[in-house]
Amino acid sequence: QVQLVESGGGLVQPGGSLRLSCAASGIMFSTYAMAWYRQAPGKQRELVALISSGGTLNYADSVKGRFFISRDNAKNTVYLQMNSLKPEDTAVYYCNAYQWAGIRIDYWGQGTQVTVSS
Repeated sequence: QVQLVESGGGLVQPGGSLRLSCAASGIMFSTYAMAWYRQAPGKQRELVALISSGGTLNYADSVKGRFFISRDNAKNTVYLQMNSLKPEDTAVYYCNAYQWAGIRIDYWGQGTQVTVSS
């Protein structure tokens, strides 16, 4: 059974930092690309950051220079370091694992709330 379990969300003041973690089980973690998505109320889910199985990084323009994604294959964990947080970063953040095997195979975590407010 595949599980992606996020942690690290919470309430933070503007300008603050948070680090999200996503622990994966039930998959060969090192072979999956890992990503963080977010969904704010009334908005579509959007890609925040992605790290491929080979370590290639990709970020949404809105978070470049502030958010940093990393992975530890020995711990089956992906991280999202979020700095200089803004109120518009408020959303539920979801961990995603995917790979291509003829079709795209996706797994999702349950989400963790991040609220940026004074």
